Amino acid sequence: MAKHDRQPRSHRRISRRQRRMLVTTAVVIVAVAVGYFAYRAAANLPGAQMPDQGNLHIPTEDSPHEPYNSDPPTSGPHLPYIAPWGVHTRPIPQPLQVHNLEDGGVLVQYNCDCPELVEKLRAIVQRYTHYVILAPYPTMKSRIALTAWTRIDAFDEFDEKRIVRFVKAYRGIDHHNK
Repeated sequence: MAKHDRQPRSHRRISRRQRRMLVTTAVVIVAVAVGYFAYRAAANLPGAQMPDQGNLHIPTEDSPHEPYNSDPPTSGPHLPYIAPWGVHTRPIPQPLQVHNLEDGGVLVQYNCDCPELVEKLRAIVQRYTHYVILAPYPTMKSRIALTAWTRIDAFDEFDEKRIVRFVKAYRGIDHHNK
């Protein structure tokens, strides 16, 4: 009796073809799982996704450019410098807002004469030393709007958890073309 005939069937080597099939099956299963979890993660991001309008620099605030696809804007033509991070008491021009978003900023803006709301928003924004701005935005339709690069969330009632979740999701993510 030959030596290889004495080994039980369970110890036989897997053929090259079987090994390829197992590896292929494992790769497909992993790819499906990664795709599923990536989809779920994207589906759970706060705010509405807006089409990316690029990041063209314009020389002045009044330079002609295509209109923004959201109000407040979430991407598009912008000035070559940014507004200081933190609390502002005057509105920030749209082309300036957009550059802050491109640099990883989140803007928290309000449209009301509402000192109590502003104080609550200020308390949230002051938790962050960089990448967050609070400013009035008198022409928008909602009382509160949160913007990040290609993301917007607009609502009327103060919701601290909603605001903090948005800031944490997008703050500090740079969007310059690489």
